[in-house]
Amino acid sequence: MSRTVYVNGAYLPEEEAKVSVFDRGFLFADGVYEVTSVIDGKLIDFEGHARRLARSLGELEMPNPLTEDALLAIHRELVARNDLTEGMIYLQVTRGAADRDFAYPKDPDPTVVLFTQARSLVDSPAARTGMKVISIPDIRWGRRDIKTVQLLYPSMGKMAAKKAGADDAWMVEDGFVTEGTSNNAYIVTRTGKIVTRHLGEEILHGITRAAVLRFAREAQMEVEERPFTIAEAQEAEEAFITSASTFVMPVVELDGTPIGTGKPGPVATRLREIYLEETRKAAT
Repeated sequence: MSRTVYVNGAYLPEEEAKVSVFDRGFLFADGVYEVTSVIDGKLIDFEGHARRLARSLGELEMPNPLTEDALLAIHRELVARNDLTEGMIYLQVTRGAADRDFAYPKDPDPTVVLFTQARSLVDSPAARTGMKVISIPDIRWGRRDIKTVQLLYPSMGKMAAKKAGADDAWMVEDGFVTEGTSNNAYIVTRTGKIVTRHLGEEILHGITRAAVLRFAREAQMEVEERPFTIAEAQEAEEAFITSASTFVMPVVELDGTPIGTGKPGPVATRLREIYLEETRKAAT
């Protein structure tokens, strides 16, 4: 059955949804995006995603076409129209259509697109078995804190992982892990300390990351924000990733080396339980 999608103020059947061939998102990847999870028909951490969207737009000197209230109304309308119980809402804002020129148009008219994806998120088989990851060089542009639609290299990384019989890839720069292809990366040391890279321009400021670290500290877990190496990760007791669509997902193998017991560990398992419990309470 056809989904209803949102394009520039209109709710349309997906077959009728169109944007201009001159859209700068298409020509230059001149755009940003957000993905908000839906559980039980409710939005998870919508305010965090709205704030990060505004920040990304500001960093690119792109006008924000919608207020947070308007954006929330669109999300809720798409949930209702598509009878979405569990899954995701993808939002993309580009600088809009203009004749092809590297220079920005003076007064851009942004393109806004949203669509839903029904998917089982809570009862994920990977949460029970854990993920396998490989390492790849991080050769992306420097401003990874801006959630742009420049996703070709992460896509290539995921394909490299699949060819290697793994599920995903962690990217490495100057000897240290930055993040996964679409997630933040963590290890748990043998003393039980959760380690994840500090915020900066090198990684995306994950909305799920912020929530999970807050929950971890509230649960009296020790957290250290610093870089770590592949070798340190392979010697760790546990590893996991976080993202809007995976929540907290254990990593059980890195470059062919089992991490810890080679099975999901208690820290990642408990954090996933806490995250789901607390975000469901706060869902809008």
